[in-house]
Amino acid sequence: MKALDVKQLTVSYHDSPVLWDISLEIPAGKLVAIVGPNGAGKSTFLKAILGLVEPISGKILILGEPLKNLKNRLAYVPQRDSVDWDFPITVKELVLMGRYGRLKWGEWIRDADYAACEHVLKEVGMLDFKDRQINELSGGQKQRIFIARALIQEADVLFLDEPFAGIDLASEKLIMTLLRNLVNKGKSVFVVHHDLPSVETHFDWAILLNLRLTAFGPVHQVMNATTLADTYGKSFHLIEELVKAKKDKIDKS
Repeated sequence: MKALDVKQLTVSYHDSPVLWDISLEIPAGKLVAIVGPNGAGKSTFLKAILGLVEPISGKILILGEPLKNLKNRLAYVPQRDSVDWDFPITVKELVLMGRYGRLKWGEWIRDADYAACEHVLKEVGMLDFKDRQINELSGGQKQRIFIARALIQEADVLFLDEPFAGIDLASEKLIMTLLRNLVNKGKSVFVVHHDLPSVETHFDWAILLNLRLTAFGPVHQVMNATTLADTYGKSFHLIEELVKAKKDKIDKS
């Protein structure tokens, strides 16, 4: 089973290409990093897969099906900065929104949904915050509740756009553990990610983008000097030094 099958995907904004002729196949049951420089089209790639932007051309299948056939089987965690955090809603109410797609027309939230909400909030360490307004949360806490909203959907494939950006180390470790547990249960998880050293440590497969696809496959095969130079261009050597410095720091700690 393929989690994702993309053929000749091209996306343009205002006549400027953002993604060009992307074709790839990713097997199911993998934790997949989507990496590349700023402006490479990583977020656009997720949005095209999820039907949030209209491609110029291309065919996309998820779990062998077009998007229209996959109700309730997909979950999406957007970038934190794209959310209106001043909207008057509590943590519990936001997480329960992930359950709405499973309700029949006119059906109210059920006891089972409230129980599921408490369960996922406990999983992400946010149960004590369930009645708090979302604008009172820290960056790591905000990310945790969006992970909880994705978990309560019980989706087969999850897409996360920079879930580790600007969060504390404890939240990062917790979220990574949750994602790995989902993959161990047979789920497929795609993560837009910037921290190259942790790609090799935590992820199974990687997709390298910079407007075009430069590589995809198992991490140990595609995360190398050649593919990273193709992806990051002239900035690669600076990135290489930063990666080396971070690895050295990790090894010494």
